[in-house]
Amino acid sequence: MPNTDNQNWDLVIKPKSGWFDIHLGELYRYRDLIYMFVKRDYVTFYKQTILGPLWYIIQPLVNTLVFTIIFGKVAKISTDGIPPFLFYMAGTVAWGYFATCLQMTSNTFVRNAGIFGKVYFPRLTVPVSSVIIGLLQFGIQFVLFLGFLLYYMWQGAEVHPNFLIFTMPLMLLQMAVLGLGFGILISSLTTKYRDLTFAMGFVIQLWMYATPIVYPLSIVPENYRLLAALNPMTSIVEYFRSAFFGTSVVEPIHVAISVSITLMVFVTGIIMFSKIEKTFMDTV
Repeated sequence: MPNTDNQNWDLVIKPKSGWFDIHLGELYRYRDLIYMFVKRDYVTFYKQTILGPLWYIIQPLVNTLVFTIIFGKVAKISTDGIPPFLFYMAGTVAWGYFATCLQMTSNTFVRNAGIFGKVYFPRLTVPVSSVIIGLLQFGIQFVLFLGFLLYYMWQGAEVHPNFLIFTMPLMLLQMAVLGLGFGILISSLTTKYRDLTFAMGFVIQLWMYATPIVYPLSIVPENYRLLAALNPMTSIVEYFRSAFFGTSVVEPIHVAISVSITLMVFVTGIIMFSKIEKTFMDTV
């Protein structure tokens, strides 16, 4: 037998032994695989559909119209002087990206059990690819939102886009990290508690109404706003509206709380995901 002690290997696969034995650098080395997952899921979603990616446009439009009629016309909830249609579309587009990331990553283990049991690759590539697909969806919906924004500005609406627009990449990054963190945390728990899979739609719906999507944060009593900020999506949605409309009561402390919770959830999710992936196939 030849002596292999001095051989140099391009890649060495070792078992993970601890809670913090995490190698995020593998995601870059497997970037081609992430691209393949993105392509696979995108084609799968719209295979044998008539409208295809047009659903990306139809969904926010229908939601915005429903919100405008029910909450704007019937309930007459304040929109801080912003045209109701534009106000609700901003909230719908911002929330849509987070909800997509959360929903698509929350069943990573269950949905990909067949692949995980056959070949080695960094399991995080799957939820990361889901986040990228969500970004493509957001891009289409965001262009739609900008079109309506320009139309309302041309009509003389009192909206004032400002320099906060340039922080959009940071807002998107936080939504992606938050959705990914919660998603992989829930995905890890569903390996033992499958009930969570059925509860996700209900949870996302409740979470949306706990977020200022159909109402502005300004109608929340001031002494309860700090409590509302414990929902990390609250400051993100309000910050998004502030960037494009120039009206918001969100404060730096709200943003700091949101970012802190986002980082905490992401780190917890990564650790839990890394721990569960070692024993997942034994529980299937």
